[in-house]
Amino acid sequence: MDIFLDIVLILAGFVLLIKGADFFVDGAASLARKLKIPSLVVGLTIVALGTSCPELAVSVSSSLSGANSMAIGNVVGSNLFNLLVVLGVCAAITPVVVSKDVIKRDFPVSIGVMVVFGILLLIGTQDYTLDWYEAVILLVLLIGYMIWTVTAALKNRKNVVEEQTTEKFIWWKCALFIIGGAAGIVFGGTLVVDHAETLCCDRLGISPTLVGLTVCAIGTSLPELVTSVVAAKKGESDMAIGNVVGSNILNVVCILGVSGLISPIDVSMNIPMNIIIDICIFLATAILCYIFCLNKKINRVEGIVLVVLYVAYMVYAILREPAIQAMFA
Repeated sequence: MDIFLDIVLILAGFVLLIKGADFFVDGAASLARKLKIPSLVVGLTIVALGTSCPELAVSVSSSLSGANSMAIGNVVGSNLFNLLVVLGVCAAITPVVVSKDVIKRDFPVSIGVMVVFGILLLIGTQDYTLDWYEAVILLVLLIGYMIWTVTAALKNRKNVVEEQTTEKFIWWKCALFIIGGAAGIVFGGTLVVDHAETLCCDRLGISPTLVGLTVCAIGTSLPELVTSVVAAKKGESDMAIGNVVGSNILNVVCILGVSGLISPIDVSMNIPMNIIIDICIFLATAILCYIFCLNKKINRVEGIVLVVLYVAYMVYAILREPAIQAMFA
């Protein structure tokens, strides 16, 4: 009965994710048209913040409990999932058009903040530790990036033509769609992750480490996947790629910044070289994805390549775990 209940709640979580993302994209796109704000900016800010809430909740909870070393793995794993699976699936469904702002500003920033984080992790009073003052640096980068993005949006407002539509814009309805959609995304993602962990670890006896590598990292990124796919299907490709790139930036500067400020993040006892390798893998795949973007479009073949790369990474990440290696010893 307990297993059945877990399965039902996981399915309910997926329903909340899908419908929440549908409402959220509709509300955000409507708001963007009304305020003459480019969809890309909405994706980089409102949508990215909303879909990063599960990662933020997991990381902050870990920090408050003093076990925030998992925050780094969650962020790096989520960023890889966003880049390879979310963007890859969107491109496989329909080619994703990439704007010049993403190529010149946002994608390089997403690569740059990960480089900065890697450097901060290796320097300071202790190796493989993100101290509070280093977390402040990340938060300062967050503020600077948000100001930069909003300023650029204000400059470009005049260039955005409000679409003609027979549907009258209603503020309360738009707000309900955005808030209700975001709530559905957050609660749906939480249901999927929590009950998948319960089902796998407690009921079926699967290793918590393996569950963390799969269910947690993927589960907290499901909002980005669902939201971006829905946006791509609705023809909002700017919002789709903006959500991916914006979430990756916020995961580093916001989530790790807040987590590190609450409690220093120390990974020295958790095979730190694996974290460094994961960061390097992310940077390599990000550069490859950026090369794809230089053609101003990520086509279906390139999208499939990204998804295949993620599958290869997951196989590598699972096989390198000591518990898995012990099984084959």
